[in-house]
Amino acid sequence: MSKNANIREEARAVTAKPPAVILCEPQLGENIGTAARAMANFGLVDLRIVNPRDGWPSEKARAAASRADHVIEKVQVFESVEAAIADLRFVYATTARSREVPKPVRGPDEAAQKSVSLGDQGHATGYLFGRERWGLNNEEIALADEIVTLPVDPDFASLNIAQAVLVCAYEWRKTATSGALPFLLSEEEHPPATKDNILRFFEHLEGALDTATFFRPPERRPHMVRTLRNIFQKAELTEQEVRALRGVIASLEGRQTRPRKERGDTGNEE
Repeated sequence: MSKNANIREEARAVTAKPPAVILCEPQLGENIGTAARAMANFGLVDLRIVNPRDGWPSEKARAAASRADHVIEKVQVFESVEAAIADLRFVYATTARSREVPKPVRGPDEAAQKSVSLGDQGHATGYLFGRERWGLNNEEIALADEIVTLPVDPDFASLNIAQAVLVCAYEWRKTATSGALPFLLSEEEHPPATKDNILRFFEHLEGALDTATFFRPPERRPHMVRTLRNIFQKAELTEQEVRALRGVIASLEGRQTRPRKERGDTGNEE
C-alpha cells in the first residue's frame, strides 16, 4: 500500500472514544440539526439534549442535519445537565465570557488533547454547550471540570452553537488522527510521471519553442531552458498531467493527430 493510501486509512482509524456533545436547553431544532451535522463531519455521534424548548423529536432538526441521521436517531434527551453528564468522567464547559467560576481555561486544541488522551483509555468525556441567547449559567459551568474558550474577537464573541461544536469537533478529530487527511489521492490512482516521460515532455516543449523562435537571443537559450525545466520540476507532474501538457503543445503546433510514439514512449498526448 502506498504512503498516501496508508495516511487515508489512518485518518479513518480513530481508536479514542469520541466525546459526547451536550446541548443545554437549545431553542431551535435547526441548531440541533446543524450541530449534529458538524458532529458527523468529524466522527462524533453521541448527542445529548437537555430540555429542548420545542421538544423532541424534531423534524426541523432532522432536516437541518443534512443526512446525519445516525446522529439524530441516537439523540438522548435529559431533564437536567446533571443527568446528561452523569456517566462522563471529564466534562468541558464552553463559554466565551468571563465567569466567577475558578476553573482552568483551555483552548479547543488543548481540550482536544485531554479528551483524546482520556478517550484512548476508554474514558467517556463531553463538551457542554449553552443556550443560544445567554450560554451557560454559573451553576452549570460549576458541574464541568474545565472551561473551553475559543480564540474569538472579544468585540464579537458570540458563536452559533453549531459553529462552536464544529470547532471543538474539528480539533478533537485532528488530534485523534494526528492530522491525517482522509481524501488524499494515492500514487496508484495518479502515479508521478517517470523521468523519461518528463524528459520527453521537455524535448517536445523546447522543440516547439525553437520552431516559434521563442529563444531570443540564441545565446540565452540554455538559461531559459533551465528556467522552464525548473518551473515544471517543481510541479511534480503526474503521468496524466504530462500527457495533457504534451497534448496542449501538439495543439499549438497545429497537429491534427497525436504525436507518434518515440523510443518506447507510452505517454501519448491527449
